[in-house]
Amino acid sequence: MNTDTVEIWHGDIAAEHAHYQDYWRVLDAVEQAHAGKFNNDVLRRRYVVVRGRLRHVLAETLNQPPDKISIKKAEHGKPYLADTPELAFNLSHSAGTMVIAVGWNCRLGIDIENYKPRSSLAALADKCFAEEEIAYWNRLSEAEKTAGFYRFWTRKEAFVKATGRGIALGLNHCVINPENQTEFLRVPAGCGQASSWHLRDIALGPGACSALVTDKAIAEVKLIELASLKTEYMV
Repeated sequence: MNTDTVEIWHGDIAAEHAHYQDYWRVLDAVEQAHAGKFNNDVLRRRYVVVRGRLRHVLAETLNQPPDKISIKKAEHGKPYLADTPELAFNLSHSAGTMVIAVGWNCRLGIDIENYKPRSSLAALADKCFAEEEIAYWNRLSEAEKTAGFYRFWTRKEAFVKATGRGIALGLNHCVINPENQTEFLRVPAGCGQASSWHLRDIALGPGACSALVTDKAIAEVKLIELASLKTEYMV
């Protein structure tokens, strides 16, 4: 994997995945204990599949057994690899789709939202968008507003995930330039210069918005289907 490339693995989440037991076996004790806290069986099984698939992607990248990878959490909860901190990764899932971004020597965040019209979008925009973004969004036609909202939302979520701070930073403080939506106008204090952050929308099909944010320029984003994992069918 080229260090100037980010790989984005994507695919469906199936709670009844044929390899569920294989995924369960590669989780560490903390992940298995967390899975046990879900009262809803579908949510519990989905968590196991998501975490198991993440471990398989990291195993593919590092050429290590998935159950030997040590995943820890930073101060604000962002996961990292204790033994290979230079490998950055982040995941997101929405409805039945998940994405995992992997890159070297950078901070990165990814977000995905499978969307549909909602009556609350205007109120959410007022709360989470900056003045410039609200003005741009309000100029969109009604037919464009749902997708337009989620494009901004996923970009902001990807940014706060990349920083490791989460939404506590305030989504309205990371401001995308409406005139050039691959760049930020402003970012929160303590996050460096807005020009240091790089944004890409990721095309994953109709009805989905996804975005990747990194703190360095990326030469290539490589999309890979999760079903192509060589470790997918280990027993």
